[in-house]
Amino acid sequence: MLQINPNLSDLVTDAAAGLAGRLQPKATITAAAPGRVNLIGEHIDYCDGFVMPFAIDRYIVIAGCANGTTNARITSALSEEVVTLDLTQPQEISEPKWANYLRGVIRGFQDRGHHVPGFDAYILSSIPGGAGLSSSAALECATATFLEGLLDTVLDTKEKALLCQKAEHDFAHVPCGIMDQFASAFGKPNRLVLIDCQTGEPELVPFENPDLTVLISNTMVHHELSDGGYAARRKHTEDGLAILGKASWRDVTAADVQANWEKLGDPVNRRSRHVVGEISRTIAAAAALARNDFETLGPLMAASHDSLRDDFEVSCKELDIMVEIARKIGRNGGVIGTRMTGGGFGGSTVTLCESRKASEIAATLGAEYEKATGITPQIFASRPSQGAHLVG
Repeated sequence: MLQINPNLSDLVTDAAAGLAGRLQPKATITAAAPGRVNLIGEHIDYCDGFVMPFAIDRYIVIAGCANGTTNARITSALSEEVVTLDLTQPQEISEPKWANYLRGVIRGFQDRGHHVPGFDAYILSSIPGGAGLSSSAALECATATFLEGLLDTVLDTKEKALLCQKAEHDFAHVPCGIMDQFASAFGKPNRLVLIDCQTGEPELVPFENPDLTVLISNTMVHHELSDGGYAARRKHTEDGLAILGKASWRDVTAADVQANWEKLGDPVNRRSRHVVGEISRTIAAAAALARNDFETLGPLMAASHDSLRDDFEVSCKELDIMVEIARKIGRNGGVIGTRMTGGGFGGSTVTLCESRKASEIAATLGAEYEKATGITPQIFASRPSQGAHLVG
């Protein structure tokens, strides 16, 4: 059963009401930033690779206003707690953990010489947490955009995305690449964000075909990227590059990995094979999508999932089950390609399918997954949507 995505205007209205009910009568600044889903190019944004995400039409909204003090008071729909931050001091890591994303972004503004005045803010989200859809990057980008409104300033979009990435590194201890924040910041309607992670430059790629639908299937198995699994995979890729003696993964070929297989050792050799293969697959997938060559695109998505499962070992039983159900539906049933998306260890799959069969495919995915796991998944469709912006 396909879920309906909440309307952004409704989220804005509800966030304003939440602010009025908890802290202040009227919101004067409202910022929204989307989550993202990645069609292909996983765990290579920190390896100078190419990635092809887009901003989904699910958002984190922050409604607030200046409060005339030197403190920030922040609360959310998920917690009755009001977190108070002393803005006369540089922000540092503290409790509760979820507020560290905001602390990190505020610190980024402070480090740039901005005096952040006191404010009240209420946070509301339609992005499922822990679903591999970058709710953390959306929270960071929404916070940065809110601060732009509060300070009456505008950061360069790339600078804003990098500020948010640094916040995640320093305050959440997740050594993420640039994909999540870039997708949330640069997203546009009907455009994929093809990112060259070596140059740090995004290219907006048309995705306007109404006959195509992207289904996002949240397995409801949640992950915690700060628990070390993500950092360990990144360390493996760094070790592999050092052993190969190359300056960048873009200089490494599949033949290089194979020739140094024993020297690299397990699991670094398999991690390295994934990186090189995924960079190649993403380039090929972008070209296939541009020419509507779905017979090429589908197998590339399949190979991506298999590599993430076997070589990078970031899939899980539930993700594999969801992918296998979609594969059994197959091309004749309207499925073009399917794979896990996001950091892994749980989260979501992404399925590119024919629009006319999307509801039927979603129903089959939901029923068969629940039969196999006993878990009711969350399945919704999405189109590429507007990135981080001030509302109204």
